Formats: sequence, structure tokens, C-alpha cells
Amino acid sequence: MAANPSQETNLPSQTALMWDVIVIGGGVVGCAITRRFALAGAKTLLLERGGDILSGASKANSAILHTGFDAPPDSLELACMQAGYREYLDINERLNLPVLKTGALVVAWNDAQLAQLDGILTKAHNNGVNDARMIGQTALLSREPNLSRDALAAVEVPGEYVIDPWSAPLAYLTQAVGAGAQYRFDTEVLSGEFDGSFWQLSAAGQTFAGRFVINCTGTNGDNIEQICRKPAFEIRPRKGQFLVYDKTAAGLINSIILPVPTPTTKGVVLTRTAFGNLLLGPTAEEQEDRWNAPVERDILQGLIEKGVSMLPDLPQHEITATYAGLRPATQFKDYQISAEAGKNWVGVNGIRSTGLTAALGIAAHVEHLLMETFPGITRFGPAKTPTWPRMPMLAEAEPRAYQQGDGSEIICHCERVTRREIEQAMSGVVPAESLGGLRRRTRVMMGRCNGFYCSARVAELSSKGKISPPLAEDRDQ
Repeated sequence: MAANPSQETNLPSQTALMWDVIVIGGGVVGCAITRRFALAGAKTLLLERGGDILSGASKANSAILHTGFDAPPDSLELACMQAGYREYLDINERLNLPVLKTGALVVAWNDAQLAQLDGILTKAHNNGVNDARMIGQTALLSREPNLSRDALAAVEVPGEYVIDPWSAPLAYLTQAVGAGAQYRFDTEVLSGEFDGSFWQLSAAGQTFAGRFVINCTGTNGDNIEQICRKPAFEIRPRKGQFLVYDKTAAGLINSIILPVPTPTTKGVVLTRTAFGNLLLGPTAEEQEDRWNAPVERDILQGLIEKGVSMLPDLPQHEITATYAGLRPATQFKDYQISAEAGKNWVGVNGIRSTGLTAALGIAAHVEHLLMETFPGITRFGPAKTPTWPRMPMLAEAEPRAYQQGDGSEIICHCERVTRREIEQAMSGVVPAESLGGLRRRTRVMMGRCNGFYCSARVAELSSKGKISPPLAEDRDQ
């Protein structure tokens, strides 16, 4: 999307484009922050190195809206998660974003884990999640009859929900664009200079000038921080691998099945997805590569065995997809969000697996941090009255386009995606500009055949001028 040159007369460069706020990184947090500042009246620009939003860590997660019951007490993570949780539930219906109210069970599978449940319950109550409660084996197996009889007891957390992880950030950026924000894909920030008043960022052969820069680059966060300052943290990418089971498996559980966490990982989760599947994962492996997250057969085999130990009927259902994602972990347990007072810079780093829930809360915190740190120069335009774009409904439990008769044929029969849905995704306010982006906007090619039957038709639709260039390849990073 082309950004329009500002008419400001105090541009630091004849060739620079001028913005109040430049957000680097188009993951869920970057999209939420772009929305927040655009609605606050700031001229806001989002720069993303990939071919679409969610090209990095945000595209692969377990899609759970967390209460914060097990977050570190009094942490920034907890505060942002709970603020984000509240705001999401306040706005999701207006944006047509689904919520699957499953609740969660933290299940103990052995005596050592059983001994930890009291502490988990106490932490939940101390974190303000007062409806969490202990349930014994009889009540647990009555609620989840397909679990292994090795399940001993659980902490029930009724407010843990399943959401659509892709439509939410799309809604945030769409709302931001409605408030005047702009964005650029395939625009990797490589360097920058600060002249005491303005930043000039070099990216994709262009210069983008702005008063404030907000770094939300996930697994590249410490490298981008080097543009401004020496980071006080180190990104240590942690890979999580997932298995997606066929829709027939979703009926095996009623709740999100959470493990008793360890000091290094929240552990392997069993959950239904908003799209009607059953998800198993993630694993947790630290690696040096910040961009590539290949799946590994031996790790996935161990994951299958773990799943079967919890849910013995799993082998009766097919695995239809595997994927892996990276979490931008650091050596610290809490988020690493701070402002550089002398340089008009805010780093938003170390946002781990809870970023989907916390994104709106992080955005509010960053806005407050900016106003507090730079009180004399955070004078934006008048706040914008938000528009409320309605996202396409991708949740299996809600009425879909094909059920409502949108007047076009079904292109993807596995996921029942219509031609009109695809065309709208390619021509919307924030149109899909990569195959991954189209898949995440519609679910096309994400069913059990993985696009075997519909990929040629999708390529045909994309070649008719709906996307430039056509979707010949996925430009996600």
C-alpha cells in the first residue's frame, strides 16, 4: 500500500515520508499498537518485512484467550494480558470476531503434578481469577470422559476461551487504516538515524521519517533495538511444533486441556480450534535460527505419543496438518517493554506465547508509556471515532458464508470457502498479498487435502488482477 507524502514543512529530508509514529513489525502486537495510535489521532505507519501481516511468530500459536491465571504475579505480562482480555471481549462482537467459551482444565497426570495444583489455584486467585476452582477425578472424567484414567484432578479455569488468531490482528489493522493509518509490506527496516527530533528509517530502498519509533519485531527484536541502543536482553527463539487433527477429533474434548507448567514451558495443550479441528502442542525447543521453524519427524512422533497418553482415542482420527512457530523468548520471564527517553523510541520485546491475548493491553500500555516519557512532544491530531469493520466469520461454530448463501460457488470444499470470500479477501481494506495471507483470511487450502483439489482454482482467481503479483509463491518470512 503506498504511503502518501506528508505536507509538513519541517521534514528532516526532502525525500523522507513523515509520520508521528512508525511501528516496525506486523504481528498481532504491531497491528494492535498501530490501531491504538491511529485511533488516538497519530499519523501512523506500519512497516512489515514479510509479504503480509502475521508473517512471523504471530502466525503460529494455540489461539487461546488467556485469563492470566498462571502469569507471574504483579508482572507487566499479567497486567497486559488481563487488560487485553477485557478489551477483546468488549470489542469482539462489533468486529465479528468469534469466541468459543470452552473453559480450561489444568490436569495433573501424576502425584508430583497433583501436589502442584494447590499452588496453581492459589496463584490464580492471587492474580484475580477468582472463579478458578479445584475439581477431583470423578468430576473431571465426568466432564471429559475421553481423557485417560491417569488424569487425577484438575484446576478449572472457566474464563479461558478459544479465539480466531488470524482475524483479530486483521481487524486491528483494518480499523487502524479506517482511522488513517497506512502500512507497507515487504519493507524490512535495515538501519536508522535520529537527529534529536526525528527518526529516519531506511527500508526497501526508501527513507521513512517519524517522530516516534515502536519496535515490535518479535524474534528480530534485539537486532532492531541495536538501531537505537544496546538491548538489555537477548532473543532466544523457542520453537513450538503443533499437530492438527481432523475435525472428527474435536468432539473428543469439551475444554482446553492444559498441563501443569514447568519452569521453562507451559507444556503441551489439547484444544479445539475455532475452525473445528483439534490442536495438539506446542513442543519447546530453543534454536538459533530466527526465521525458519521446520517440523521434525521425531519430535512430532513424541508429540503424538504424548497426545495419546492423554487422549487414548486420538489414533482413530487423522492428522491433517503440522506446523511450527517461533516464540521470541528472552532470558527474562517478563515482557521487555521500555522507552529510550532521549531518542523517541519504544521497544516492545520478549512477547511470548501470551501476545495474542495481551496485544490490546500492550498497545494501551505503550500509549501510556509514550505519553508519560515524552509529555512535551506527544501532541497528535484529534482522536478518531472508530469504524467497526466486520471480519469474515471463519469459526466453525458460527454461520459461515456458504451457509448463508453468498451467491457464489464453493472453491475449497474441505473448509467450505466460497469464491466471494476469496475475492473479498483479495480486495479488502487490507487485502491478502501472499498465499499465507489469503489462507489466514479465508481458510482456503487449509483443510485435510491441503489444497490438492482447490489450489489450481485459487491460482486462477489470483491471476485475474485481484492480487499483484499473483499468488505464485508465499512471501511470508
